[in-house]
Amino acid sequence: MSLAGSHFDLAYLMAAIRQVAEEAGAAALRYYGTAEAKLKSDGSPVTAADQAAEDIILAALADLTPEIPVIAEEAMAKGQAPDVVGHRFWLVDPLDGTREFLSGNGEFTVNIALIEDGQPILGVVVAPALGQSYGGHGPGTATIADADGERPIQVRAVPAEGETVVGSRSHGDAEAMERFLGHRKVAAFRAAGSSLKLCLIARGEADLYPRFGPTMEWDVAAGHAVLLAAGGQVLTAEGGAFLYGKPRYRNEPFIASGGGS
Repeated sequence: MSLAGSHFDLAYLMAAIRQVAEEAGAAALRYYGTAEAKLKSDGSPVTAADQAAEDIILAALADLTPEIPVIAEEAMAKGQAPDVVGHRFWLVDPLDGTREFLSGNGEFTVNIALIEDGQPILGVVVAPALGQSYGGHGPGTATIADADGERPIQVRAVPAEGETVVGSRSHGDAEAMERFLGHRKVAAFRAAGSSLKLCLIARGEADLYPRFGPTMEWDVAAGHAVLLAAGGQVLTAEGGAFLYGKPRYRNEPFIASGGGS
């Protein structure tokens, strides 16, 4: 069902995109434990699971919102960028955390986000191996769906004992992280893969995610949308607005945090 020409209903679109992401995650799982990686031109790994998941997502988005261009990681790696990207576009990472996928630790995700005027207005993060699905499409709409059903999530106030900081399991930026955290009260550090770091803050299990290493917009946008919907924020390292649609879709360093950070 296409939304073209109809009222732009984010709640309806949220449900549809969540189903698409779950289908893509199920496709990726068929390769889990057996996939072999190749290296892309930037040195990052890619598997058949990445392409299988992206094929499902692109076909679904073409049906749902044919008028909205899509920036998808594997298509971009092949030079298949839309001719024109306006104020509204999709960002798709069909398998975020390929290293986690290959290692078998389960911390990989399917990410789909809708960007409008530089901000993520809808996002879905599905972690198929963990049986988790996160979504959000505006303040107060963040949810997690898992074996216990679907329920709201929100950021927490920082505990008296200090912040729980999350960081990358596969991409270290330890020196910059140490400098940034030097003046803060840190109670614990938790390593996690993929966009799950943003979701941990959104569900109130962590407080801060400083990222100084390189990322692409499709790595962050869906988790950013979920975090915004849960009451958190993502800012540049200098404290400015973190926007999407940048040249070559490359991110600058950013700081993601919950309500009290």
